[in-house]
Amino acid sequence: MTTNVGAYDRVIRVVIGSVLIGIASYGSGLPFITLACIGIIPFATGVLGWCPVYKILGINTVKEY
Repeated sequence: MTTNVGAYDRVIRVVIGSVLIGIASYGSGLPFITLACIGIIPFATGVLGWCPVYKILGINTVKEY
């Protein structure tokens, strides 16, 4: 599993995922559970640096020097 998510993309994903999970932690019920599940996806792909959708589409945002 090679990284295909660049540094800026990773930061944005972690921030957006954290915000969505944080908002979801203030309530209960299906809308908040759904929001938390949606937030886990960008957070996990940002932390891991690998996105399966990018892999399928052949996108790579990692800058190679």
